Amino acid sequence: MKQLTPIQKHLFTLQDAKYRQFTSPIIPNISSDTIIGVRIPLLRAYAKELIKDNLANDFIAKLPHQYLEEYLLHNIILNQEKDYEKTIFEINRLLPYIDNWSTCDTLTPKIFKRHTQELLPHIDKWLKSKQAFTIRFGIKMLMNFYLDEHFDKKLIEKVVAIRHDEYYVKMMQAWYMATALAKQYSATIPYLQQVCLDTWTHNKSIQKAIESFRITDEQKTYLRTLKINSK
Repeated sequence: MKQLTPIQKHLFTLQDAKYRQFTSPIIPNISSDTIIGVRIPLLRAYAKELIKDNLANDFIAKLPHQYLEEYLLHNIILNQEKDYEKTIFEINRLLPYIDNWSTCDTLTPKIFKRHTQELLPHIDKWLKSKQAFTIRFGIKMLMNFYLDEHFDKKLIEKVVAIRHDEYYVKMMQAWYMATALAKQYSATIPYLQQVCLDTWTHNKSIQKAIESFRITDEQKTYLRTLKINSK
């Protein structure tokens, strides 16, 4: 058996067996042997320690990782990075190794809020990737940073144009559409009226929107009329 690194050893000291049992079934596409079972608040605290002790850069430089929690720790460190160019460089190094929704969805660098224009060409590349979770990450960045003051209807078109069989890509498309309906309803609803998505993603978008407290009852009633009945 491969000897544990100091960081891995510390992660095992933070292990919560019950949390591991909870986590394993909800991330079914990775081996349970790669899940230690560490709660996110403890990972955040440990990331702060690594940054403070100047150990973070050495840690993120070494890929691939062995455990889910190492990837989550990696993400938390990148989320705090203040250098935009370094963040982009490190994310492009990391994305090929992301193979589950948990690792993908916890990666949301704060620095991106201040660089939305420069970020768009990178998002375009991520959306065109052959790797499902890179595409999912690109969609998530559009959802996180471009549905408020940086909203542009053309970005919705990029999301609805994606055709991919991977469940985790389609789910992120649906999540994006539901969020877009909550924040930019009038600009988003035509894409459902015109059925621009595949049937499954179209219906899932409606379902997630109806489940949202940010959608009005009147809007929910209308959205139900747009659902496509499966043959």
